[in-house]
Amino acid sequence: MIAPLPSLRMTLLAVLATGLLAACGSGESGGAAKLAAVEIDQSTACSLDGMLLADYPGPKAQIFYADRPEPEFFCDTVEMFGIYLKPEQVRPVKALFVQDMGKADWDQPRGAWIDAKTAWYVIGSARHGSMGPTIGSFAQQADAQKFAQAHGGKVLAFDAITPDMAVLDGGALHDSKM
Repeated sequence: MIAPLPSLRMTLLAVLATGLLAACGSGESGGAAKLAAVEIDQSTACSLDGMLLADYPGPKAQIFYADRPEPEFFCDTVEMFGIYLKPEQVRPVKALFVQDMGKADWDQPRGAWIDAKTAWYVIGSARHGSMGPTIGSFAQQADAQKFAQAHGGKVLAFDAITPDMAVLDGGALHDSKM
């Protein structure tokens, strides 16, 4: 039996609406699940200062903006937070990734990319990244706590990081030897 025309129209509209709603999931919160982090190589440079990421220790970061298919890379998590948390940062963000330092080697981090918004962070540890003091990133809270016990610092969730914790001076403002 053939479906009456109004019923067929409603079915087609429902299918179309479902497809449109699925396409809307590419915003900031839904985009991280659809995007995959891009692995760094020997030539991957920081979008802020051009430093080669592979040459420095500590966790790296990347931001996918809505207006670009490829991510912008950062030498460390402090730079990512410094950019992301700026009040003037208005570019729509599709995804943020950091490295899980519970799995990656601190001195030569490769792989182990995780969604930055679900990560745990250690602020104020004795371990440094490419630009001096950095923010350690971890997939598991237990790994972050273990790191903080070994190297100092405080464990925080993504939403607890504030702009004043992500100062991009690399400690230079507090260096009395300069």
